[in-house]
Amino acid sequence: MSAEKILKDLYGKEFNDNRVEISQLPPSGSARKYYRLNDGNKTLIGVYNEDVAENNAFFYLTGKFKNLGLNVPEIYSVDKRKKYYLLEDLGDITLYSLLNKKRKGKIIPSDIIDLYKRAVEELSKFQVLSKDKIDFNKCYPRKSFDELSMKWDLNYFKYYFLKPVGVLFDEDKLEKDFNNFVAYLSKAGGDYFMYRDFNSRNIMIKNEDLCFIDYQGGRKGPLQYDIASLLYDSKADLNDDLRTELLNHYLKSVRKLENIRRADFMKYYYEFVLLRLIQMFGAYGNRGFFEGKAHFLQSIPYAAKNLESILNKIKISRKIPELFRVLNEITRDKKLQEYKWNAGHKDLIVRVYSFSYRYKMPYDISGNGGGFVFDCRAIPNPGKIEKYKHLTGRNKKVADFLKSQPAAIKFLNESINMVEQIVENYIERGWRDLMVCYGCTGGQHRSVFCAESLARHLKKKYKVKVILKHTRLPL
Repeated sequence: MSAEKILKDLYGKEFNDNRVEISQLPPSGSARKYYRLNDGNKTLIGVYNEDVAENNAFFYLTGKFKNLGLNVPEIYSVDKRKKYYLLEDLGDITLYSLLNKKRKGKIIPSDIIDLYKRAVEELSKFQVLSKDKIDFNKCYPRKSFDELSMKWDLNYFKYYFLKPVGVLFDEDKLEKDFNNFVAYLSKAGGDYFMYRDFNSRNIMIKNEDLCFIDYQGGRKGPLQYDIASLLYDSKADLNDDLRTELLNHYLKSVRKLENIRRADFMKYYYEFVLLRLIQMFGAYGNRGFFEGKAHFLQSIPYAAKNLESILNKIKISRKIPELFRVLNEITRDKKLQEYKWNAGHKDLIVRVYSFSYRYKMPYDISGNGGGFVFDCRAIPNPGKIEKYKHLTGRNKKVADFLKSQPAAIKFLNESINMVEQIVENYIERGWRDLMVCYGCTGGQHRSVFCAESLARHLKKKYKVKVILKHTRLPL
């Protein structure tokens, strides 16, 4: 039986009415599937999630937060298997979407800043008021944000970001730094509720009220992590002055509920900011590179910018030298900037790549699913000729050689003809992104020549934006 049918039946049992329309909502960062149910008078959100343990944590925490007067969604019905449930529909407006709608460049209007201040006030309530009310043994996937949880995040970063991006590291030295970093953070303590994913996309705006979602991964932990999550939320792109203002407001809110010293909090604050950023890089890599959700890759340049802004504030940098070297390399890696894709552009963007089959193929960052991949290895290879070996396809001598080869010209012309057909179709349909890749053995001669030739041709013939990238040549 389909998820839609089960959720409609659940709705019918709860409201004694089967006349309801159901539509699936766009996928989120999790494996959960969301649906909107509409009977003409009211709407609800239906959820399907195979992970029963995660669902149980969500149901339990929701009940506790409701009892404390915190604004979380109402749960209307849960099926017997606890894989399907119906929630209050909080609408589609998030703090993040409202921020993007109202900001003027770097300027954030005062009403949005006020919403942020209200959000951090509510965060302090989640963290402090619930700490003695929650049985943390019922949290998911662990009862506390302990050393093992931190190591999970660090290894998530290593395997899902560093390796796919190609950042080199010494495995043994990095593991020692992970241990030192975790040992330091563990000294911060923390018997509070840690929301875990407190960011602007998980704060809904409904009837001018703030409503909070996606806390099912919450557990016992330190205060610093959640406010770091909000203030260093990558694509929210808050400036440092506003971060300081909101952090001060948050600390005032916490001190109304709990006797904490600012100095004790700040001793570990930027190290938790760093841990959160590291976790984000891992998540962006996993969702983007491995799950194919390209919009996560678009957050990478913003996270790198945030990383650069805090590295000089990390007090234990000498105790984590290999990790610190790797992090500095990320901030200097110009390749990561290519993920900064502007979804608001008007003209078709054609991304033209040359690459080597000895290495990984270029990754589609637009979410359009890629495009053409042309294998240049069938045409004569100037790289095998001594006088061309140390040159590239950008060099006139190499280009002239390839232009003199009938097989190369036939290959190039036929590939250009195929690309033209798609470009004209995409322009007519209003599509915004196309990817064209030329590959050869070393990624320096044939593929570069073809990519350069196509890019020049498209710029001359069409009103398109062409982005040319040679993955095996120096920047």
